[in-house]
Amino acid sequence: MTTSISAPKVVLLAVHLATKADIDSLTSLASQHDKVLHTELLLRILLTCLPETLKSSEYVSLLERIDADVVEEHPKDIDCSSVEHFTETEATKKVRRLRLLPLAAPGVSKEALGDPISLFLIQRAHRVDEEAGLLTQLPDLIVPFLDHSPCIRSWMISALLPLLRRNHEYYPDNPIHYTLSEFENLNDRAAVSLLLDQTGNREEDLPFIGRDLRGLMGPWLYNDARWKREDGNRADLCVVSESGEATLKRNLCPGWEQMLEWLTTHASKSWKVAVNAIEQWDGLDDVDLGGYGCMWFKDEEQGYLEQRYARAALASAYLIPEASVEALAGVNSIIAKIMALLDQDPYPTLQVASTILPPYSDNGTESMLCPKNATMMRNNLLEESNILTTPSARSTRLLHALTLSAFILTKAGALCTVRRAGELAFLQHEREQEAEALNFINKLRNNAPKADDKYWIRARNELMWLRDWGAEEAEESSHGKIHGVFGQLKKEFLEVECLKAFLSSGRYSLARSIFEDSPAKPLSNEVLEGTIIAAAMNAYDDASNTNRSRGRLLECDDIIHAFPKTMPENNPAAQRIEALLKATHGLSKYRLVLKPNQPFRPVVLRVHSDPISIIGKVLEQNPESHTRLQDFLEIGANMVEAGLATRDKPGKPSPTSEEMSEQRSLAEKRVTAMCVDAALTEDDFETAYSYVVNRLGSIGGSTPVGSSARQASAFVDDYSWKAALQAGKYRRTARTLRPTHIGTSSGNPDIRHLEKRMECLSAALRIAPPATLQEILNVFRRCEEELDAAVKTEDEQESAWDDKGDVKAMPGAFSMTVPAGVKKQTRAKSRQEEAPMSLFELSRVSMSRAQQNFNLLSSLQRSGQARDDAQDAQGELEHTPGQPKARKRDQLREAAVGTLASGVGWLIGAQPVKPNENE
Repeated sequence: MTTSISAPKVVLLAVHLATKADIDSLTSLASQHDKVLHTELLLRILLTCLPETLKSSEYVSLLERIDADVVEEHPKDIDCSSVEHFTETEATKKVRRLRLLPLAAPGVSKEALGDPISLFLIQRAHRVDEEAGLLTQLPDLIVPFLDHSPCIRSWMISALLPLLRRNHEYYPDNPIHYTLSEFENLNDRAAVSLLLDQTGNREEDLPFIGRDLRGLMGPWLYNDARWKREDGNRADLCVVSESGEATLKRNLCPGWEQMLEWLTTHASKSWKVAVNAIEQWDGLDDVDLGGYGCMWFKDEEQGYLEQRYARAALASAYLIPEASVEALAGVNSIIAKIMALLDQDPYPTLQVASTILPPYSDNGTESMLCPKNATMMRNNLLEESNILTTPSARSTRLLHALTLSAFILTKAGALCTVRRAGELAFLQHEREQEAEALNFINKLRNNAPKADDKYWIRARNELMWLRDWGAEEAEESSHGKIHGVFGQLKKEFLEVECLKAFLSSGRYSLARSIFEDSPAKPLSNEVLEGTIIAAAMNAYDDASNTNRSRGRLLECDDIIHAFPKTMPENNPAAQRIEALLKATHGLSKYRLVLKPNQPFRPVVLRVHSDPISIIGKVLEQNPESHTRLQDFLEIGANMVEAGLATRDKPGKPSPTSEEMSEQRSLAEKRVTAMCVDAALTEDDFETAYSYVVNRLGSIGGSTPVGSSARQASAFVDDYSWKAALQAGKYRRTARTLRPTHIGTSSGNPDIRHLEKRMECLSAALRIAPPATLQEILNVFRRCEEELDAAVKTEDEQESAWDDKGDVKAMPGAFSMTVPAGVKKQTRAKSRQEEAPMSLFELSRVSMSRAQQNFNLLSSLQRSGQARDDAQDAQGELEHTPGQPKARKRDQLREAAVGTLASGVGWLIGAQPVKPNENE
């Protein structure tokens, strides 16, 4: 027994036993000397001397006896040898030199200051963690005393449990390197950041976000120190109610605000974390305290926490930056959670809502859809003054309408976030709405299935819903404005774009049933016709193949025939498009490249400044194509009918029938002239000659002559006479193709060629403007000289042949009876009669004849000339019986004389008189 030793020695012995961790002996000593080893002193000895590595279970029983103040006496003998050799003086000095740790420490809660057991437990837990790092053993120390004091339970739940879970249960591979004491002293921002620094970092950790918030943040916030108190440390919080009235809440939890900031920050960066957090966690009503008891907040505090959590959830919905169906589904789940917290009926899923398209209307006194609220989607989302994030039925309805709008746009491919949908609805910028609407329709067109009218019916309904959110009549009656994301766009504009999408996707029957056959026509006839024409031309411009039975040209053809009531066959616009398709299809038979390595596209024909010139390119790139004159004449005529020959200017009236006739005539002449040039390029003079004589000679005769006539017409033919002149200039070479038949014309190829050249020049003289007559006559004179030389040579050869024949071939030697001089005079006289007139003589005669009797001068009548040309081609000349037969070159000379006389007559101001029809 130790009842005989002094008090100093009892203290020294208790220190000795605590240092050796002899709990049984210490318990017995404390029971025998309870007056000396009172509760506070014994606890200080244990706190100072008890090894931190000692298991808590070995000394908890002693602490429980001390707490119960019923430390029973033990009969165990205690070894006092460690203090027996000390004198009383020495023992007293040693006791005074003891440096026992105080139970109270800085930062301890006020509730624990008067409770030695609570102070010891908290201090002992700190020392075990700091000195031995045995945090996992502390529950064995604290749990037996949870009912000892509320502060012990609160400290266990809010301090020890979060750190223990964070480092040893949830993320043992990534612990935070803070002691328990350091963790308790962290500010709110740092504590929240450390507790949740691993939450949701990996995709596989997303299902555990709710666990972390429930098991880390929840317990950590159940600490009175997290709140600002009313006694000078508590802050006032202004809350704006749904009615707009401001009330003061007398509580604020900075730690909770930090947690909400963490939530909204993740919403703007890694939205899946925020969405999973809100889906998996109901706030501070949903807390895992580890079975260490139940804790709750006051009603006022609980209301504050719920309202702030709901506001943060609404803010997170606006902050999610990703435009995807998955992200928007996450936003909808946030809305569902908020409505559950507010005891509201939940909205359906976005897929169901996009089918139902529920109407939205704002029943508040002041509309939430105003431009000033657009800034609230970006700034101060957690502020109590932000009406968009105020937990209420109005804010959730608006958020759902914005989310559904973004979902409809995004699922079609026109990616849109909730914030972007809000900007469209709040700011009401018409240009931005138009761009978004066109993008939406374009995406619908690109993603449309090949044959599904239901798809387009649903798409049109969605498009109209996006304009007014299904409440057009209600909006117009209440505010006079429509506030959908396309609210600034006219309904007619959206219908037109929808019709274009129908047509470009081949939904002709659907478009006809809605826009033409429906009793309630969405579009007027004028707008419908204009839209059809625009869609057809858009298909034409996008075509890459000139064959009208394929690709976009086929689509263009189908469009103009899909609306028989609006676009009948006699519709001028339909006729022009049909002519354009024919002209384009006509080019599909030939190779055509206007630029290197760039195939010809139909749109080039429509925008070309001179589309008829394209026919010349075809003739250049396709050998022997000039023989298909009729094909090219049809192409040219269709170009004129399509309105390509002359570009219409804004405000300019449509061409009259006379003007169209002149355009067709000019196109025919030009195309024929092109074929003549192409034939000459390929040395096919016979074909060129045929076109000049049979085509240009006849169609050219109708061209007005004289300055007044040429000025009266806006379409001047500068092609026919040039082509005829070029044919007249052509000289026969070894490459020139030979004629397939000769008929009754001269057998001499040179003479025959020269005669045909003169016919071409004669045609040029008939149709050329006066200013060019001299040039043509110069060529005519040279050709005539060549012809005379060729004829002279042929005559000499014929004379030599005749002489030879007379001597050797004629019976009876008849030629010998004719004197040689007579023969010579006869041939000379014949040659004199056949000698052609010179150019100057021709000019003088023409002038003289024009002055004496101008009424007798005129150009050859077109019909008569055409008939003569045809007869000349066959080598047959009609003549009156009993009169000498006129030779071809004499006819050509007379034609030239008549043409020149006509030209001179024009120069002196006389009007030519048409010959009598009977002459």
